[in-house]
Amino acid sequence: MTPSHRLETRSLSLAYGRTPIIEELAVALPPGKVTAIVGPNGCGKSTLLAGLARLHAPSAGAVLLDGEDIRRLPTRELARRLALLPQEATAPEGLTVGELIRFGRQPHQGWWRQWSGDDQRAVEAAVVAAGLEALAERPLEALSGGQRQRAWIAMTIAQQTPLLLLDEPTSALDLGHQLEVFELVRRLAADGRTLALVLHDLASACRYADHLIAMRDGRIVAQGSPAEVVTEALVHELYGVTCTLIPDPASGAPLLADLRRA
Repeated sequence: MTPSHRLETRSLSLAYGRTPIIEELAVALPPGKVTAIVGPNGCGKSTLLAGLARLHAPSAGAVLLDGEDIRRLPTRELARRLALLPQEATAPEGLTVGELIRFGRQPHQGWWRQWSGDDQRAVEAAVVAAGLEALAERPLEALSGGQRQRAWIAMTIAQQTPLLLLDEPTSALDLGHQLEVFELVRRLAADGRTLALVLHDLASACRYADHLIAMRDGRIVAQGSPAEVVTEALVHELYGVTCTLIPDPASGAPLLADLRRA
């Protein structure tokens, strides 16, 4: 696995037209770790992820990949170093799991470089990593929600980038399928990849993330390990609810109990 690269921002500001969404943010994704970006609806989580992926141009500041402004990187080079799975990914009807995963090799293709043994091995490894060996020939529409999401993540794995950005990868999934995705995310981090996930569920973020970025109104209100930064006061500030925090008996991560509207 390629060593993880460092992705960070320098006084990053993002806007839609003249409306500022994020102003002068300073964040850094810890290499080889899972970072969860959390906060209430409309706080700028997905906008930040789009900015990190160069899909949203800064109004000020910069996103740096290994110290270099990503706006200066050729598109193909950036796609070899960073992969993004958007919130609502779509594929043509009838596409199989294996065909979808092959798309992850596009940044490695070119006029003079066509499909190779390295490409095939990368696809096969991605299928295994996502636990999709028995489903490679199935159409995407025949899969369950969790299986389909793992197929999309497998496509980003085949891209062989050290950095993965996932926007709400467990939205609309039931508990069992959420666990499938989170377990895959943890395996990818164990293999040395750096991941950033936008999540709505603070409890899942506390359980599966190594690093937390908590946002409200386009600004960061806390960042650090979940055990360090998640407090009852932070939960109230983010979501306007009161709770009691107790440590997870297995991991020590904070668990939210007795949730009530403030």
